[in-house]
Amino acid sequence: MIDFPEFTIEQLSADESLRSELFPIVKARNFLAHAGVTSLPKVATDAMTWFGARAQTNHQESGDTLRIVDGVRQSAADLIGAGKDEIALLGPTALGLNMISDGISWESGDEVVFYRDDYPANVYPWRKLEARGVRPVAMVLEPQGVITWEGLEPYLNERTRLVSLATANFLTGFRVDIDGIGRRLHERGILFCVDGIQTLAAFPFSVEHVDFLSADSHKWMLGPMGAGIVYVDRDKFNLCEPTLLGSWNVVSPNFIAQEEIHYYPGARRYEPGSLNLPGIFAMGAALDLLLQVGIDQVAATILDHRQYLVGAMEDAGWKLYFDHAPQNGDGWKSGIVTFRVPVGKERELVRTLEEAGISVSVRHDRTGEVFLRASPHFYNIRRELDELVAVCRKF
Repeated sequence: MIDFPEFTIEQLSADESLRSELFPIVKARNFLAHAGVTSLPKVATDAMTWFGARAQTNHQESGDTLRIVDGVRQSAADLIGAGKDEIALLGPTALGLNMISDGISWESGDEVVFYRDDYPANVYPWRKLEARGVRPVAMVLEPQGVITWEGLEPYLNERTRLVSLATANFLTGFRVDIDGIGRRLHERGILFCVDGIQTLAAFPFSVEHVDFLSADSHKWMLGPMGAGIVYVDRDKFNLCEPTLLGSWNVVSPNFIAQEEIHYYPGARRYEPGSLNLPGIFAMGAALDLLLQVGIDQVAATILDHRQYLVGAMEDAGWKLYFDHAPQNGDGWKSGIVTFRVPVGKERELVRTLEEAGISVSVRHDRTGEVFLRASPHFYNIRRELDELVAVCRKF
């Protein structure tokens, strides 16, 4: 649908004209906030423009729309090691998690385990189940977001029906051993749901030991807001019933409602109506770019940025919020790097960074402490990290 030149990360870093062509944000700002809401690469905006231009002279589902949607499903499936029939193209993340929460037939006394200080999208869908007789079990762990099997296991018992975790904590950046935890949960017959938004397309990922996943594209996938991926293991289709019904997921010949409800095959059963086509096309274009670069290479570059930034910021006198090495060595590290903001300097720091054209995120913990969160992607370069350090050195 949208062509872009093949390139390596090394070529991109060495050719500023290519970098600015593919990622126009670099001409306007130093963007280091991909764990928040990403800027869009040119391929994503080109895809939306392409869709809009066609829709001006024909209806929005004209031509090869369904073929393109099918291709995006395949790209999403390739990203996480799933089957194309296990992918629903729905966002935001909270929508998918609520559909899973609402779609499972719970029994009174079931327990669902989640992390209290996870991002709210992966907390509220499970807390609300208390009204249906399910016991929400909120893990309290320190330091924040450090979730290991050893920390999780004491919260499990014979009534645990499902565990829901984020692949990485949005504040500390701790990346969870999803494979290892999922394998152990499945050995106990416990369902595993994952909020994947903070690692998908930044690090290799497999749903081999995952039952459900939801992730919007507006962070590391470099896609627009409101377009995302919902994964449901095909063996769990009957366990997780669709909760939103319409003409797209329920078989309705000639758009005539039937007496009985029968779903279309695959994860399309979770898509009730008109798809967010501009968003899906843009997400697909961004995913194709990332897959062409290679997720392994993307991950290696992100971790290299992390290592450099941590060292440079510490040399500048800043303290990393979290730098603990658990049993899995460096496997916990993600693209999120968070530092403690000097007390009383919060507003001045934010103003100075904005004046310098540097985009980062300011986040808080439950105690109210303020943190500076940087999250560079593969297309960022060393100079941009140095610019952030230079500003922070003044505080």
